[in-house]
Amino acid sequence: MGNVRVLVLRAAGINCEEEIVHGWCLAGAEATLLHVTKLAEKPALLNDYQILTIPGGFSYGDDIAAGTILAQRLTLELEDSIRQFVDRGGGVLGVCNGFQVLVKAGLLPGGKWDRDRVTITHNDSAKFEARWVRLRVCTARCAFLRNGEILEMPVEHGEGKVMTAGEGTAAALDSQGRIALRYVDANGWHGQYPANPNGSVDGIAGLCDATGRVFGLMPHPDRHLDHTQHPLWTRRRLKPKEPPDGLKVFIQAVEYWRRG
Repeated sequence: MGNVRVLVLRAAGINCEEEIVHGWCLAGAEATLLHVTKLAEKPALLNDYQILTIPGGFSYGDDIAAGTILAQRLTLELEDSIRQFVDRGGGVLGVCNGFQVLVKAGLLPGGKWDRDRVTITHNDSAKFEARWVRLRVCTARCAFLRNGEILEMPVEHGEGKVMTAGEGTAAALDSQGRIALRYVDANGWHGQYPANPNGSVDGIAGLCDATGRVFGLMPHPDRHLDHTQHPLWTRRRLKPKEPPDGLKVFIQAVEYWRRG
């Protein structure tokens, strides 16, 4: 199979698109930047790609709430096209602000989980959190992850707290394999600050849909594409030629779609 082709969306306020493109290229994909307005004018462009990516930043200034305006644009102008894209076997990745967008557009957790059951809101600390975190992959469902792996990458957000409505919602998501990532400390426990930097219920750091091909996470894999980006890179015990943790996300996805 030829190169995996990735479409990376641009919009006002998004500021991590170049890092995302770099990550996809390092993983062996062919990445193209396109403004959301251009895609809305010609949704059929999605047919030329296998993966759609929404990068981090502050889309439309995070007015109203983080990711809400871009989520509304996707819902009003592109929802049917994106759902058809996923139904055809395409993948969607949302990082940080992109994760917020996917949740508020109802693309995550997806299925019967409507927009009122899961949301992302202000950190419990009531401040912007910028720190490195440890993550455990909690599902075998997600096309972007390898089950059981421990990953380290940074978070940088003021609204990263995943909240669920209704008793048992988080447990149901877990039982369905929709919780893709959890924040964990050095002992493997989740839930406490600062290991859980925002207070997310059940330590949720990332979600996927029922297909495993729509995936969003608050941490930034695009900011751990080189070992030297890790603050303790000289002390970490790494296997020979092991890729940086953030790059693993992109590599895993490229391998999945190459198998196609």
